[in-house]
Amino acid sequence: MDKELVLTVLNEQREEFLAKMNEKICERPKEALVDLDSNLAQVVIGIRRSGKSSMCFNIIKKSGQKFAYLNFDDERFSKLQSEDLNLILECLYKIYGDFNHLFIDEIQNVDEWYLFVNRLLRTGMHILITGSNAKLLSGELATHLTGRNMTTELFPFSFREYCDYKNISTLHGTTKEKGLLEAAFDDYLHEGGFPELLKTNRKQTYINTLVNNILTIDIEKRYSVKYKTAFENIANHLLNNSPAKINYADLKKEFGLNSDHTVENYVSYTKNAYLVAGLHKYSTKRKIRIRDEKAYAVDVALMNNRENAMSGENLGWRLESIVYIELLRRFHPQECEVYYYEETAGETDFVICRGNTVIQLVQVSYDISNPKTLKREIKGLLLASEKTKCNNLLLITNWEEKTITADGKSIVVVPAYSWLVDRE
Repeated sequence: MDKELVLTVLNEQREEFLAKMNEKICERPKEALVDLDSNLAQVVIGIRRSGKSSMCFNIIKKSGQKFAYLNFDDERFSKLQSEDLNLILECLYKIYGDFNHLFIDEIQNVDEWYLFVNRLLRTGMHILITGSNAKLLSGELATHLTGRNMTTELFPFSFREYCDYKNISTLHGTTKEKGLLEAAFDDYLHEGGFPELLKTNRKQTYINTLVNNILTIDIEKRYSVKYKTAFENIANHLLNNSPAKINYADLKKEFGLNSDHTVENYVSYTKNAYLVAGLHKYSTKRKIRIRDEKAYAVDVALMNNRENAMSGENLGWRLESIVYIELLRRFHPQECEVYYYEETAGETDFVICRGNTVIQLVQVSYDISNPKTLKREIKGLLLASEKTKCNNLLLITNWEEKTITADGKSIVVVPAYSWLVDRE
């Protein structure tokens, strides 16, 4: 690669980096998980446009450390080869002088990047990395960096972050505070949490472009997808029907594919790129946990802000999707897993496990004003409670806070808007 071109690109990126250091950026709670003094590579992964880079800029700004900056999400680096990485490092030293902290943005765009990172780690370099491909990062980090990494997942804004960004109070003690927070949540239920989406009026155009880039650049190009139309139809089907069970045989038939394996790969690609998040069925049997899976959009904006989206305005599905992603935000850093519980007699939306111990059961229902609905939700919780021996029962809804006693067990009912802003 031409050295002058590399210097031009890196100097322009340095100007961008310095400009970001002067911007006011919304703080994210996940910032606390990143340790810039660690000898481990600090990796921030998540869907495109979720704010990974901005969060890293904020972390760097508050640290006071001298950083060099390298962004691989630049079309002028599209033909970059692994052998060009040493030239880039040489140019970084020329531009920044001596440094021992390096921020690399969208690192998955370069083949064999992990060899470069591994070499830098051996020299004592402190490295901060972002990426938009879960499988690439986790698989190659585990294989080639031999555990010398710490990974942080970042999703689009949570409701609390949405309120912080819009300067909306998260207090809900008075009638006025509750009303204002409920109104904000109604907006979030439809807008979702992509930071840039909140600043544009052309929401469908924004989401269409985002989804198209994920499908064509992050997935089709990277995985050499053969049946592009079928793949895109499957991806849009998962978003349109979120949350829904994944039936590989039905998807194969509906979209004209001949192989279950191909369909499974296509679904896995959408999860790897953080377009959808999978949820497995709770069971002590590993085969059942692996086989039975649901798919959720990682942000509700993806459910209907797209051309030909047919998900409609089902507030129950939207609330369930928001709660699931919030559970991932809260419990994955605690090394807990989330499942769903289902049998013929009833089901519970979410089962939180620490190891093989169930620590909480969570049911989600937007409207429990109908006695039949409330009875069904309680029945599912009680059934799961009996089977898992867990009595920490929570029902998240859009109604007032209260405690229900059923079969001698207490079920805490809490409004979604308050549960989402009250950090545990």
